[in-house]
Amino acid sequence: MNPWLLFQLAALVLLGLGLFGLIHRRTLVGMLIAVELMLNGAGLALVASARLTPAADEMGQLGTLLVMGLAAAEATLVLAIILVVAKRFGSTDTAAIATLKG
Repeated sequence: MNPWLLFQLAALVLLGLGLFGLIHRRTLVGMLIAVELMLNGAGLALVASARLTPAADEMGQLGTLLVMGLAAAEATLVLAIILVVAKRFGSTDTAAIATLKG
């Protein structure tokens, strides 16, 4: 078995765990962590795909750097939104803020 296929399987596991966490988490911070897990899985899949295909390895690495930059920007924005929601509603539990009415 090609070792890069194992990296693809690991990326698939990360994506699946992130999706599971996104569906089953009740707090906004837990959902953020799940999305970050999914983005890490996507980055790993990009690097492994670049090694499995005739494409240049640098293209997979550049794609992964793009995903990492996107993840950093997303985390910053979402953490700012979580702070505003926590200040406004006093909780980050999604059930408490589902109606978005004070």
